[in-house]
Amino acid sequence: MKTARAAYEGNIFDATLEGDQLKLSNGKTVSGQEVVWLPPVQPGTCFALGLNYMDHASELEFQAPEEPLVFLKGPNTFIGHCGRTKRPQDVTYMHYECELAVVIGKQAKNVPQSEAFDYIAGYTIANDYAFRDYLENYYRPNLRVKNRDHSTPLGPWLVDAADIKDPMNLTLRTFINGKKVQEGSTRDMIFGVPHLIEYLSGFMTLHPGDLILTGTPKGTVDTKAGDEVITEIEGIGQLKNTIV
Repeated sequence: MKTARAAYEGNIFDATLEGDQLKLSNGKTVSGQEVVWLPPVQPGTCFALGLNYMDHASELEFQAPEEPLVFLKGPNTFIGHCGRTKRPQDVTYMHYECELAVVIGKQAKNVPQSEAFDYIAGYTIANDYAFRDYLENYYRPNLRVKNRDHSTPLGPWLVDAADIKDPMNLTLRTFINGKKVQEGSTRDMIFGVPHLIEYLSGFMTLHPGDLILTGTPKGTVDTKAGDEVITEIEGIGQLKNTIV
């Protein structure tokens, strides 16, 4: 099942897909163009992975990490499908990052990898823009790189975990103005989803609504104001965003 959240006529609704329309929780059916799309979940703690694909680490000329390289993102960063992300005037390199986002479904503490999938509510798409000019070093993505307002589109759908047969074998693609610029697979993660849940829950409690952004494969290129960026993950959908 695919679910979304949207603002319509001054109110916020949960929504489901009905044909090519959105059915709001008040029973009304509308088109996607009539609403303001919101992130499909209200994020709790958001954990983001750096350099979690070997080819992306090589692309940036960094050594792959020996344990998960995790940083946190604030709620100010998230916007919905069809949102706009600002490119700062002083930035010379701003790139997208198509990422599988894992949504935790129940409280998790000391979860072994063998049980990790039992704690997932579902999956969505994140486009976690990076502003490379502000990067201090590869092991410390600082606040200005990953916590700018509206810098992480999320959505459009939350897809139930049961509907994704194998989250570790999904194709990821990114398109800029209709041209494919990135393609990879979640099977190439250095630390897979079960490993990440075991790792994080081993020293802190995870709660429903927490997010894990699992990193991006190689193929990240600079984006400019006016670019339409579409990040796509097999079985989940397409997330559209515009640079301004």
